[in-house]
Amino acid sequence: MIIRAIIEIVGGPKEHIERVLGLVIDKLKKEDNLKVLRAEGFDAKEVKGLWSCFAEVEIEFKKLERFIGFCFDYMPSSIEVLEPDELKIESGSFGDIMNDLLAKLHQYDVLIKGLKAENIVLKKKD
Repeated sequence: MIIRAIIEIVGGPKEHIERVLGLVIDKLKKEDNLKVLRAEGFDAKEVKGLWSCFAEVEIEFKKLERFIGFCFDYMPSSIEVLEPDELKIESGSFGDIMNDLLAKLHQYDVLIKGLKAENIVLKKKD
């Protein structure tokens, strides 16, 4: 499987996020079970008081599960599947992927509910 992805970093200062993007790309190139075919970083631009920079990467994966892991680990803002045109997946593998997705969504749900509760408590103190 070959994909094209956009990995974006937002924050500040400008030099910091550009350096972090470079570190992310370096880390990605060292990952097992994937091959970075191309990586192109772009200069940071200021957006609403923050800096944003991104890289466009093309990556080859041998297994669909590793592709899903990449999505969880790097949270790309955009994915385009370049190859193959069609995917065939066994039901057991698909179930595993969906369970991983659901586990991650539940983690985020718990985190958001905790932050919301903290926010309510802090607002009551004012």
